[in-house]
Amino acid sequence: MGDPRLLQVAAPIDRFGTPELRALLEDMRDTMHDLNGAGLAAPQIGVSLRVVIFGVPADPDDPDDVGVPYTELVNPTLTPLGKVMDEGWEGCLSVPGMRGLVPRYRDLRYTGFDPEGRPIDRTVSGFHARVVQHEVDHLDGILYPRRIRDLTQFGFTEELFPGQDLGDD
Repeated sequence: MGDPRLLQVAAPIDRFGTPELRALLEDMRDTMHDLNGAGLAAPQIGVSLRVVIFGVPADPDDPDDVGVPYTELVNPTLTPLGKVMDEGWEGCLSVPGMRGLVPRYRDLRYTGFDPEGRPIDRTVSGFHARVVQHEVDHLDGILYPRRIRDLTQFGFTEELFPGQDLGDD
């Protein structure tokens, strides 16, 4: 947080399937996995392009948890499906060590392309919708603290959730 590149609107990708795009995605995957994140946007590693990745494995101990499928999404567009918003705790690799209670649309349609230019069109809800909205915000120069309605619900993870290892999104 504080890096001016995180406040810019990222440029769209105009060529798919290129070695440069593949290299960017590899760097993003490595970074996300090394930092145990749920997702990552290209601007978070200093590249102002409209590319996000995300994915969270299902919890094997929770039969209702389907996780979030690993996705590489280029030039995304989000369409809220309704006006219902849920508040949920979020962290971010660009705001390490902190958490905030953030409102997000519960139901969402997102479209875009995979790295080869094939269309992606999904309707999602809950945590999946939250993750996508968080990552696409990065492409529009928005960090999650700007979405927090009540700043008493924003602070250091260790203070808000003592003894819990929550990682960052």
